[in-house]
Parts: sequence; structure tokens; C-alpha cells
Amino acid sequence: MLNALATVVVEEEASGDTLYPIIPHTGELIVGIIFAIIIWIVVAKKVVPRLEAMYEERRAAIEGNVEKAEKAQAEAQAALEEYKKQLADARGEANRIREEARQQGAAIVAEMREQAQAEADRITTSARHTIEAERQQATQQLRAEVGRLATDLASRIVGESLHDSTRQSGVVDRFLADLERSEAGAGQR
Repeated sequence: MLNALATVVVEEEASGDTLYPIIPHTGELIVGIIFAIIIWIVVAKKVVPRLEAMYEERRAAIEGNVEKAEKAQAEAQAALEEYKKQLADARGEANRIREEARQQGAAIVAEMREQAQAEADRITTSARHTIEAERQQATQQLRAEVGRLATDLASRIVGESLHDSTRQSGVVDRFLADLERSEAGAGQR
């Protein structure tokens, strides 16, 4: 195997090739460098700007979406706060309306009680006046009837006519006055 390797090295030296097969020939090296520079220029001028533009568009889109999402989140939070505020205001308003309704109800009940009491007082007063008027009327009728009966009875007892109106009136008045005195005396005992 050493023999074979030595034979290859000797043949290469004879042909004018270099001893290191990895090192390229000078022409290949220059062409390779030129193509590398051309590729680098094309990539730097055409590919990289496009990649940068796409990267920038993506970054802007992502940032825009993030900003939109943050803005939407802020708007949603503001709407939620507004909703909570409106809900609290509505609850407060409902409580106020309920309280006003209770107060109005209590006032209406009190007013109705006052009206009912006033009506009851009016009816009671009216009934008392009516009763008093009827009592006086009954008293007058009773006096007249008692007077008539007394005169009839007295006429029969005395035997003379007491149907004269002045005489009859005087007798009746004396009789009723005596009757009232006897009732007053019996009530004091």
C-alpha cells in the first residue's frame, strides 16, 4: 500500500502537479472567487432586501396585530368599565325609584287613612246631629203626646174640660217640669 502511494506521488511530481491535492489550481481559485463575489452581490442586492422587506412586513403585521389586539383589549376593558358603571347607575336608580315608590305608597296610605278618618268623623258628626235632631223631635212629639194624654186624663179626673190650648199648655208644662225634677232628684240619690 505504501508502494502504491509512493507511485502516485512520484507520478504527480513528474506531471508537474503539486504535492497537495486539496489545494485548487490558481485558475479554479480565481473563477471560484469571482463566482462567490457575484453570488454575494446578487444575494446582497436582490435576495437580502426582499428578505428584509418580508421580515419588516411580517414584523409590522405582527406589531399591528398586537397593537390592534391591545387596542381591542383596551376598548373591551373600557366598554366593560362603562357597562359596570351603567349597571351600578341603573341599580342605584332602581333603588332610588323603589324608595320613592315606598315613600309615595306610605304617603298615599297615610293620606287615605286621613281621608278615611275625616270621612268617619264627618259621618259620626252627621249621625250625631241626626240623632240629636231626631231626639229633639221625638222629645217634642213625646211632650205633645204626654201633654195630650195628661190633659185627657186630667179632664177625666177633674171632670172639666182642659182642652183649652193655653190651659192645656200650662198644665203640660207644669207636669213635665215636675217630672224632670223628680227624675233629677232620683238621679242624684
